[in-house]
Amino acid sequence: MSSPGEKTKYSPVKEAAASDGANEVPCTPQDDAICLKAKMSLLNGITVIVGSIIGSGIFVSPTGVLLYTGSVNASLVVWVISGVFSMVGAYCYAELGCMISKSGADYAYIMETFGPFMAFIRLWIECMIVRPCSQAIVALTFSVYVLKPFFPECLPPDTSVRLLAVCCIMVLTFINCWDVKWATRVQDVFTYAKLLALFIIIAAGAVQLCKGHVEYFTFDNTKTEVTQLALSFYSGLFAYNGWNYLNFIIEELKDPIRNLPRAIAISCTLVTVVYFMTNVAFYTTLSPVEVLGSSAVAVSFAEHLFGFMAWTIPVFVALSTFGAVNGILLTSSRLFYAGACEGQMPEILTMIQISRLTPTPAILFMALLSMLYLTVSDIFALINYVGFATWLSIGVAVVCLPVLRYTRPDMTRPIKVNLFFPIIYIIASIFVTVVPMIASPVETGYGCLMIATSVPVYFIFIYWRRKPETIQKAIVAVTRCLQKIMVVVGAERPAKV
Repeated sequence: MSSPGEKTKYSPVKEAAASDGANEVPCTPQDDAICLKAKMSLLNGITVIVGSIIGSGIFVSPTGVLLYTGSVNASLVVWVISGVFSMVGAYCYAELGCMISKSGADYAYIMETFGPFMAFIRLWIECMIVRPCSQAIVALTFSVYVLKPFFPECLPPDTSVRLLAVCCIMVLTFINCWDVKWATRVQDVFTYAKLLALFIIIAAGAVQLCKGHVEYFTFDNTKTEVTQLALSFYSGLFAYNGWNYLNFIIEELKDPIRNLPRAIAISCTLVTVVYFMTNVAFYTTLSPVEVLGSSAVAVSFAEHLFGFMAWTIPVFVALSTFGAVNGILLTSSRLFYAGACEGQMPEILTMIQISRLTPTPAILFMALLSMLYLTVSDIFALINYVGFATWLSIGVAVVCLPVLRYTRPDMTRPIKVNLFFPIIYIIASIFVTVVPMIASPVETGYGCLMIATSVPVYFIFIYWRRKPETIQKAIVAVTRCLQKIMVVVGAERPAKV
């Protein structure tokens, strides 16, 4: 790793052909330059967000939310508040994304606002904990739903679940390495499939409502402890995780100033309505006891209502989670890429495959980390780790908005958010990160420990610029070897003016 902007005489070759010394020019879709290009339409943007949000969460989190709230009605309130919370955050991100239009989203915003040290901590949390852990959770859920019809009376074997999750990640890694259009096409198709699955569940629930099945909609047994309610938001917010993913690939979105806020608004509204109605549908048929005892809520729902066609729901859920894994992989690799471009990740992660024009090294790195997390199969423990790290980091990113209003009032802001919204979001973020420390000190303690590991890594690999020549040569030799294996070169970037 090197410091931002620093180059040494040992730097690997950056271009496929020898440079004639001319200045770099901005990369546009018509250029033959090797770089990430804007290929994504508004519809693609909506499907990236919807596809990234709707994954395993809606099929796993109902159990977690109900566990900590105690009653069906209280759990529905948590689902709605979680959706509104996500919308407020997405609204704040719309201003940040249009003002700082760089891939990397909140990493880029924190870099611009607080400098490289805080940005690296955010990068470390997201790259080493949140994204690969989230992808492992979704891949495990995909495996459980695929295998569940073959093991109707018991849980699928743990080893089989993990191996299938690995296969899922490897297939999607190949697709994302091959072509961005393939990846977005997969995202489009599987987003439609998951929405169809949820609409089938909602329609079945509506029929149950018309028949008067509302006996479980009460506030009976509602838990009033603040710590328990805060933990319920971890599961609820996990289901909405992904609303900021389009910001990570904003450089590949056509007309981002126009399409980013539209995609965010449409997607978040759609998902909140769908999630609420899906939960209502579940509770028209399943009792709280059945939900708490089910490892696959949608399967239990289908077994009650669909008879011999119950197998269709696990298939649709598998499609849903498959698309979610693709969405996480598509956007997460761009975060590695953005960090590497700032000199805070290995230089190889800045590079683009010369024929496919995809960030292949970053995609492969993300996939390997995700498969490493598959050594753990306790989904709810992983959700708690992810929840603490995610909302702490996103809360810091939203702090950038009022800080930049004060320190950089001259920045161009195509969208200007009322400061009431980031302030409310910051207060809520403090609630969902600080309160669970009391209720779940062990898990949050491990989360803090994982975050703290970023400090020595920063000072050793980034802050320490003048490394011995032997170490620099070794780093360059490894980088060149990986370049040859993956046939990648450094992306051409716009010249600074």
